[in-house]
Amino acid sequence: MSGMVAYSPTLYRMFCAATGYGGTTQRVVADSAVVSSQTVTVEFDANVAPGLNWRFAPVDRAVTVHLGEQRLVYFNAKNLGEASEVAHATFNVTPQTSGIYFNKIQCFCFNEERLDGHQSVEMPVVFYVDPAFAKDPEMRGVSLITLSYTFFRSANPKDARDLSRFLADAPPDAAHGQMLFAERCSACHAVDRNMLGPKLGGVVGRRVGMIAGYNYSAALKNADFIWSTASLDRWLADPRAFIPGAKMPVRVLDAPSRKDLIAYLQKQSDGSEPKAAASRP
Repeated sequence: MSGMVAYSPTLYRMFCAATGYGGTTQRVVADSAVVSSQTVTVEFDANVAPGLNWRFAPVDRAVTVHLGEQRLVYFNAKNLGEASEVAHATFNVTPQTSGIYFNKIQCFCFNEERLDGHQSVEMPVVFYVDPAFAKDPEMRGVSLITLSYTFFRSANPKDARDLSRFLADAPPDAAHGQMLFAERCSACHAVDRNMLGPKLGGVVGRRVGMIAGYNYSAALKNADFIWSTASLDRWLADPRAFIPGAKMPVRVLDAPSRKDLIAYLQKQSDGSEPKAAASRP
């Protein structure tokens, strides 16, 4: 193994991601776990490497979550200098053996990130701890997981994303929304045909539960409103809270991702805002 790692850093990273070796967390596109009654506390550690003139800290020092529960937390980053800088965050969890159970859905650590001079942003992280954590003998007695980040000056700034996308007044990014749709939605939805879920092309401005040939749940059959950008935002944030009895299990907790997804869906609806639609027969 040592020889293989020495000659293949990429293979080593793949090994760490697959096994959780060294506290490497897992990257997933959705939370498919069943929420457990057992809880674990997750605390956050934030660091900046020498040479990067940023301040970086968690908004909350720790949260207690149920195993399988999707949780949204925020980290604040501020560029203390005049010039924009590009950085990349490394991360791990301790105990290191918990890494295979720690799943991140949304994280600034997935990209090279640019922060303009004196700019400050709050960056979302969405994660959950797999309920299988409770069944692992090595995790017996572990009640605290520490998620650590360190931001380093980037060695590859060319393809950086702007952290300004997390500002409240940032415009939506339909191209990023299309990527999120492919990652998080395409297993069940398409824009041009019904799949496990109804087709979503033209959804903005369409009355709920009105796609021909799709067998909606009773909750959606009985709902009576037109999909707007506002109602789509509430739906994506928590479908079952918005429409009790709805079956869709996937939630998009971070507002910037919802905004980008909706911008993409609106583009598939000819960019129009909701307009009058036929009532149910």
